[in-house]
Amino acid sequence: MRTTIVLARHGRTEWHHGNRYTGSTDLPIDEVGVRQAEQLKDWALDYAPDALWCSPMLRARQTIGPIAEALDLEPTLDARLREVDFGSAEGKMISELPPAVAKAFVLDPVLDHFPGGEHPADAADRVHEVFGEIAERHEGQRVLVVAHNTLIRLLVCRVLGLRLNDYRRLLPALGPAALVRFRWQDGTVGLEAYNVPPVPDPVRMEIQE
Repeated sequence: MRTTIVLARHGRTEWHHGNRYTGSTDLPIDEVGVRQAEQLKDWALDYAPDALWCSPMLRARQTIGPIAEALDLEPTLDARLREVDFGSAEGKMISELPPAVAKAFVLDPVLDHFPGGEHPADAADRVHEVFGEIAERHEGQRVLVVAHNTLIRLLVCRVLGLRLNDYRRLLPALGPAALVRFRWQDGTVGLEAYNVPPVPDPVRMEIQE
């Protein structure tokens, strides 16, 4: 029995437009983010998920809102899907950080994560836990999860058995509203797609599903 879980990053916020670390700061999506949420809704109408899950952060809830309304589904909010807290880097661009902090983070974003922030391994643990629960609860179904950039990349590394320390190097980009698709089947999970724009394509989905 096949279970498909698609994770979507939320739409853009003002800080993301400026490439500032947003993390635990609860910002709304901006005008571009609203358009991205509408594009994600159009894609979701083709994907036809059986269930919706979402980070409780405002930018994620605003992104999933149009989808929930269009499909008449109530999203399950789970705090384990929130973004990583970036501590002293919140609201700053990496160029605005102390040079020693920025250099250490670039070399190893897990060992030298931002001071005062959440340890990436802890974030990977919580998102991997809820990911397994989603798959178990919705066996044989399609699920759409709206979450966050760094959290999703940590999950990909954890699921594929990659070193968390390499998440920025191996997965350098995940655009706003972009999709990451996992498939559970016969007790194993695999990555089917990463950083895919939410473009409706019923024929493609029919072939893959």
